[in-house]
Amino acid sequence: MAGGNGRAITPLISSAGGSSSTLQTALDLRTVRGDLWHVEGPGDVRCVACGHRCLIREGRRGVCKVRFNDAGVLKVPHGYVVALQCDPIEKKPFFHVLPGADALTFGMLGCDFHCGYCQNWLTSQALRDGAAGSTPTPITAAAIVDLASRRGAAAIVSSYNEPLITAEWATEVFRLGRPHGFRTGMVSNGNATPEVLDYIRPWTDAFKIDLKAIDERPYRTLGGTLQHVLDSIRLAFERGFWVEIVTLLVPGFNDGNDALRRMADAIARVSPAIPWHVTAFHQDYRMTEPRNTTADDLMQACEAGRSAGLKFVYAGNLPGRVGRWEHTWCPDCGALLVERFGYSILQQRIGAAGDCPGCGSHIPGIWGREARGRW
Repeated sequence: MAGGNGRAITPLISSAGGSSSTLQTALDLRTVRGDLWHVEGPGDVRCVACGHRCLIREGRRGVCKVRFNDAGVLKVPHGYVVALQCDPIEKKPFFHVLPGADALTFGMLGCDFHCGYCQNWLTSQALRDGAAGSTPTPITAAAIVDLASRRGAAAIVSSYNEPLITAEWATEVFRLGRPHGFRTGMVSNGNATPEVLDYIRPWTDAFKIDLKAIDERPYRTLGGTLQHVLDSIRLAFERGFWVEIVTLLVPGFNDGNDALRRMADAIARVSPAIPWHVTAFHQDYRMTEPRNTTADDLMQACEAGRSAGLKFVYAGNLPGRVGRWEHTWCPDCGALLVERFGYSILQQRIGAAGDCPGCGSHIPGIWGREARGRW
């Protein structure tokens, strides 16, 4: 079974924190000088934390609304959380990172996208939507690491909002956690830049990227650019992050047969060893018209992934209803390596070195606490 008890340390989403202006003022007090920017003209700064590369005039904010120009200096979030929870690492989802382990996951506020189906909208959209917003809780990076240790977690993960826009804070936490043996990861929309990937790489092991669609028009409705995400998948893989890709399958939005094939092909062109998770949409936030995703929808997408040559394809969010697609199988001998039911591990046969016990083939991933070179 999954390690630990998965008990929340603080509520995943705290109660509403008042008006957006009041919340903005509170957040502005919890900032420091950022690292991911440069001067671009008198009083202007260029932020490079995400693919928008915002040019921010003095006294103005970036698209994310949490990074702002204060007298020619970019200020960035620091020293708080609004979400802090210890639960199975499979929930991120990372299926090839320490199966059965718990991850202490922390989150801040804000996002550089505005997805209408966001399941974390109370945190991600807190500064855009008056119905969202949570009160920030002050905390130090050392306290987060200490809490992870006391809870028996094996990893520390930045999630719940877009971690790239709070990369300085996440990196501070990860830098303290690494000497204590913690693996580290980010759960991101993938709207990255080479600069931010280089900045987080020395302290970040795993990088989950959402591939939300394979056409430009859907991405534009979410506030992003498809090519930025495709580039981020390639750049993250080339830099040695352990990469897993997630597609939330939304009927009528990104689930056409041709779209599924092209998404799978795009991942396979980077590496057929990158795991692809297709997960079930349920009506949430502002997207209440599409029907919910069925198990058949997920399995059809998984077949598209297998046809494209992907070695590890998973169906999520519908435990016990998607057959073989919950589990990890050896792509060479077909042996069952990791048996799952939802976020629970029923059987785990891969050793720390990552070898299949049946045929000896190497299964890419992070199977032990110690670093073992490129995956």
